[in-house]
Amino acid sequence: MFTIISIMFVGIGIGYVLRNLQFLQKIEKSTSLTIFLLLFVLGISIGSNSLIINDLGRFGWQAAILATLSILGSMLASFLVFHLFFKKGGKQ
Repeated sequence: MFTIISIMFVGIGIGYVLRNLQFLQKIEKSTSLTIFLLLFVLGISIGSNSLIINDLGRFGWQAAILATLSILGSMLASFLVFHLFFKKGGKQ
């Protein structure tokens, strides 16, 4: 876990230092495509695992509730951050 977080922070630091390079502007556009490809490969991996597919009926509703609450929490947090920090014309 610490390795993954460390790699992320090193990437943030390098991106911050090199943020004005034109090369990095092109990388931004490919990030979404890379994430979509990773999610697709993850879906293939889950779909081919018979253990997960067989237990989907038993644990699927829990996963759906967890995903729904996670999305709602993220939406609420982003709404609050937007109105507290980025709303124009109001107190900041």
